[in-house]
Amino acid sequence: QVQLVESGGGLVQPGGSLTLSCAASRSIFRIYSMAWYRQAPGKQRELVAGITSGGSTNYGDSMKGRFTISREYGKNTVYLQMTSLKSEDPAVYYCKIDDLNIWGQGTQVTVSS
Repeated sequence: QVQLVESGGGLVQPGGSLTLSCAASRSIFRIYSMAWYRQAPGKQRELVAGITSGGSTNYGDSMKGRFTISREYGKNTVYLQMTSLKSEDPAVYYCKIDDLNIWGQGTQVTVSS
């Protein structure tokens, strides 16, 4: 089974930027759609961004214009570039193979001055 490992979370000031990485244990991006989700305490998990095997992207409404999802085939890695981080962005961010319902372990993002 494919495994996903997220990294890159941490503490950032409001208005700052952070890039998350999701490394897959084998090459899958040409076959499957990938996505980033997040879950804050007491809230439901929500879609942050997705990218299809064909390269089409979609974003949650509050992330449009601030977040960018991309992938690097050679490294089997999906990235989430986050800019202009706000007080509502802190959460555990999860990577997912949408087609297979396989999740990573998550990485914590904290936004605080």
